[in-house]
Amino acid sequence: MIELPGLSNVEKPVILAPMEGITDHTFRRICLDAGADAGISEFIAAEALVRLVEKSFRKMEPAHGNEIRWVQIFGNNPESVARAAKIAEENGAHIVDLNFGCPVKKIVSKGNGAALLQNLPLMQEIAKATVNAVSIPVTAKTRLGWDFNSLVAKEASMRLQDAGIKALTLHGRTRSQQYGGIANWEAIAEVKNNPALTIPLIGNGDIDSAEKALNFFKSSGVDGMMVGRASIGNPWLFGQIKAALAGKEVILPTLKQKVDLCRKHLSDSIVQKGEKRGILEMRKHFVHYFRGIPDFKPFKLALLSAETADAVELVLKNIH
Repeated sequence: MIELPGLSNVEKPVILAPMEGITDHTFRRICLDAGADAGISEFIAAEALVRLVEKSFRKMEPAHGNEIRWVQIFGNNPESVARAAKIAEENGAHIVDLNFGCPVKKIVSKGNGAALLQNLPLMQEIAKATVNAVSIPVTAKTRLGWDFNSLVAKEASMRLQDAGIKALTLHGRTRSQQYGGIANWEAIAEVKNNPALTIPLIGNGDIDSAEKALNFFKSSGVDGMMVGRASIGNPWLFGQIKAALAGKEVILPTLKQKVDLCRKHLSDSIVQKGEKRGILEMRKHFVHYFRGIPDFKPFKLALLSAETADAVELVLKNIH
């Protein structure tokens, strides 16, 4: 069991992973409604929260009134990250997650995210300062290492455990892999099977079907799973995994259900962000909703060029 708010009674929780530009409160609500046990915010720069940047506070808005608000923060200054975590707590966060795994160049070039895999003492210092600054649980998310020559997940997990975090999510790739190649679940299992590790370990990477999720649970023994990119356009995946875990039939969505949910997603996004920005940001989702549909290219081009809600609706009406 993972002793975190909202998860303590869930035997094998399946969680929406934090994704910048994706896991806003509209998408989190969709995934929670589809079966996710929890969802994590887009990552928020500690320095921006400390400077009270409005956009950072919008990222912390709840998906709905009952959401367990799990807020992810990144930074490389222990004092700033700790202060940002305190601000998140004061603004309703139930859990703070520390991003030690983002591989994007603009993040790591400034010493943030996965860059901290090259400085484990600083990673530990940041975690400890944050744990000491707040009364809510602190978790962390990281990767196997910077590259294949520096696989440090086992040491990182021990340092983070010593710092007082309550759970660790491990993505089965190195920073050098970015999101390519195959996630190494054997390496995740090695960390999980370390007898000195007493905090829950959540596995992440390549979970794109209920069958894979079951196999990964069995092979690794992880306490929970985090699903990221595979959920974009396919929030039904959470319910499918939960059904498989319960020994129930896995049901795939119909094309009509995909169209209807895409339409609702767009509508909610426009309410949240306005028509222009809402449509622009939905372009990250449109194609994924209809992944694998035969002869979809004309619809894809029309969706990606549509500039009004009416134009999008005209395309959606013709998808069959």
